[in-house]
Amino acid sequence: MSPTKPDVQDYLQLFRRYGGNLSELYQAPDDDRYALLFEQIMRLLMRPSPFNLQLPEPFRRVARRYRDGHQPTVTRLRDPADRHFLLSELHDLVMLKGGLAAVRQSQTSATEPA
Repeated sequence: MSPTKPDVQDYLQLFRRYGGNLSELYQAPDDDRYALLFEQIMRLLMRPSPFNLQLPEPFRRVARRYRDGHQPTVTRLRDPADRHFLLSELHDLVMLKGGLAAVRQSQTSATEPA
């Protein structure tokens, strides 16, 4: 794995699989539709990369604690509402940290004539 990975594109690719805009995911029904996304995001957050270092430490810390089986963290994140909220907040941060610019760039590239 490259030392620059994960980057903003890795997060955007995962978000796209679930409809792209997850800003309001915290309002989604409390079910496990996003459980796989949550697990994948936790794995990305644990990897050292320049992009991840731009994200607030609490997100990376939660991912490490979750991986390490820290009981209070695991217990709290069993609740889909808490997982949805975390994913929603992380989605917004990723968009602020370059995701929105990347999405706009890809949309512009797609509409430009070849």
